[in-house]
Amino acid sequence: QVQLVESGGGLVQAGDSLRLSCAASGRTFSNYHMGWFRQTPGKEREFVAGINRSGGRLSYADSVKGRFTISRDNAKNTVYLQMNNLKPEDTAVYYCAATERLLSFRSISAYDYWGQGTQVTVSS
Repeated sequence: QVQLVESGGGLVQAGDSLRLSCAASGRTFSNYHMGWFRQTPGKEREFVAGINRSGGRLSYADSVKGRFTISRDNAKNTVYLQMNNLKPEDTAVYYCAATERLLSFRSISAYDYWGQGTQVTVSS
């Protein structure tokens, strides 16, 4: 069992940067593979980025590759999403998710635990 809390969202202009954080409870954070997803009203939740338990394996959606970077600090029980060169189409609620078994980075059904989300709004 793990509880996740996202933070760091806000209102920015196109081209700006934000760093999202996801803080996990407990003392077994290093056992979990982590992912970031995003969702806008009326749309399906979509995969953004994933990182395995050790941090040595990464995965990104094509739409964010080269702009976003996922990382983790297991000593701090935290996963990050550094978002650079933000675009209006990045506007969404961003969620972090966790799973003990990495069946798929990209599938929402692969994750067992979810945070409450943090809003990112990018103006043009």
